[in-house]
Amino acid sequence: MTHNPRVLSVRTTADLEREIARIGATASSVPYMAQKATFRVVRLERVPGQAANILKQEMLAKGGECAVSEQVSRFDPTPRPCILLGTMRQYRELLDTLIHQPFGLAELGKELQITLQRYDSTPAPLVCHDRELPIGRRTLIMGIINVTPDSFSGDGVGKNVEAAVRQAERFVQEGADILDIGGESTRPGSAGVSAAEELERVMPCLEAISERTDIAISIDTSKPQVAQAALEAGAHIINDVNALRAEGMVEVAAAWQAPVIIMHMRGTPRDMQKKPVYDDFMTEVYEFLAGRVEEAVAGGIAESQIVIDPGFGFGKTVQHNLEMIRRLAEFRSLGRPVLIGPSRKSTIGKILDRPVQERMWGTAAVVAASILAGADIIRVHDVRQMREVATMTDAILRGWDENAGT
Repeated sequence: MTHNPRVLSVRTTADLEREIARIGATASSVPYMAQKATFRVVRLERVPGQAANILKQEMLAKGGECAVSEQVSRFDPTPRPCILLGTMRQYRELLDTLIHQPFGLAELGKELQITLQRYDSTPAPLVCHDRELPIGRRTLIMGIINVTPDSFSGDGVGKNVEAAVRQAERFVQEGADILDIGGESTRPGSAGVSAAEELERVMPCLEAISERTDIAISIDTSKPQVAQAALEAGAHIINDVNALRAEGMVEVAAAWQAPVIIMHMRGTPRDMQKKPVYDDFMTEVYEFLAGRVEEAVAGGIAESQIVIDPGFGFGKTVQHNLEMIRRLAEFRSLGRPVLIGPSRKSTIGKILDRPVQERMWGTAAVVAASILAGADIIRVHDVRQMREVATMTDAILRGWDENAGT
């Protein structure tokens, strides 16, 4: 073919701008043209019928589209979801119009503008006492240290302090950025332990690790009294599978201004895998996390200190977990770093028909796919191997400097 037409693969607006600049386009025109080609599909919830009709008309007038329920065309005012389809240029024109529209569209426009900005922005670093964890430069690795006798993965060290310290030191050498210490198993069917038992397991190990390593430490707990004691002993981050819902947990995190990891879980560890059912899986997980972020901020936690975790394997089927990874980028609409914890999970075992000790390669595949989909932090058991997976995936995604590394 004379002209060799080629559909370009551009993941980001920056990729597109580089391609346009490469052919010699006028520098000032590059961002203007890139806006026209950066396409976004945005779902909105609970839009009144009158507002949905106006959105439809406005987007069509600007060359975009708005998918609405059939009932909207019949002038049914019932609030329903709708989906906007347009370029960033069309969204900018829409936002200018919505300011002057009725039926709550001015407020909807503000929310839409914030979400579009969040999706394309890089979150600020997490502040951990006297250090920072940068987000966006490379994937951060969180190494799992289970000080439990009943970890599903079989790697719990129980109350053996020296074993916990050795594991922590090995993880640091292997490239961990965060150590996540937990004293209560959250495997499916687990019943939980008292705060006193959890403290007895966690505190000696955490104190020893804090003294002998210089690394960010996360306390994996849903109990405010455990979180408080851990922070006093040198922990930096609260990792809560219960999304800070226990009474007093938000207050502890706010008082320390500690980074928090808010996770989605349907039910409790005891019953979460008993036929988990959702009407609209991604919407329900997203709205839960959005609501918990709002509650955390209202309770005094800085938004810049919040990480979200959609909860791979927590109250979800195999199909739910796979859909989560395919659509992980949607959670970037919240503007917060995204953590994913697929390590050795049963979804991998079911697909590959492998016992828990033989799921490393399956974990590696999920880790790579998650990073490509927008994950910022990966929580894993096999730190050295997953550090290599992340480094290679980061090089593909972000580029590689042969003189400086990733």
